[in-house]
Amino acid sequence: MKILMVFTSHDILGNTGRKTGFWLEEGAAPYYVFRDAGAELTLASPKGGQPPVDPKSDLPENQTEAMARFKQDAAAQKDFASTLKLADMRSENFDAVFYPGGHGPMWDLVDNPDSISLIESFYNSGKPVAAVCHAPGVLHRVTYKGAPIVKGKRVTGFANSEEEEVQLTHVVPFLVEDELKRLGGLYEKAQNWQSFAITDGRLITGQNPASSTAGAQALVKLLSAEKVAIGSSAA
Repeated sequence: MKILMVFTSHDILGNTGRKTGFWLEEGAAPYYVFRDAGAELTLASPKGGQPPVDPKSDLPENQTEAMARFKQDAAAQKDFASTLKLADMRSENFDAVFYPGGHGPMWDLVDNPDSISLIESFYNSGKPVAAVCHAPGVLHRVTYKGAPIVKGKRVTGFANSEEEEVQLTHVVPFLVEDELKRLGGLYEKAQNWQSFAITDGRLITGQNPASSTAGAQALVKLLSAEKVAIGSSAA
């Protein structure tokens, strides 16, 4: 099981002058879900190297078990510090792709041609695509068979009500919930900040930071089921 994780390289929150990046829990929790499942992991970002961590994600009130584990794990920290360049990634080298969120991807991944073509390549070749929190925004220019990839699909992503709560509704380039609906996605959500992930075919989306574990587990489950199906058909 080979999984590619794609991180943001963007660290400025719109025109606020504040720092952003990826949400630490959304990187750490899936990383350990995948690693503990025996996956071979590759981490990438547009610029390569260390992706910026949203400083808010590391505040005392946002600490999680996965983050505590990450802070004691020199090998994991080295993996995160040495992401490869997104432009060099090819879908044929992996079984699936996973995008952690945070606000950063809203600026450097949603319209990124390398990211768009990579997701289309994964999906066109029958491989799963997963994204959590703001990262479902990276799907907004991705097409499949001439239509938006999310059209007619059950999807979730950072809710308008959650964006309002963090007071960034007018800072982000677009609202993830609104955009998924505009593209024809069948948007669903749970209460703010509750874990909620949806699998529809080969597309997996999670609503918020709390959904990153569930989203990663859903991807492992999907890949494991595919492996079983391939094994039984070979037999």
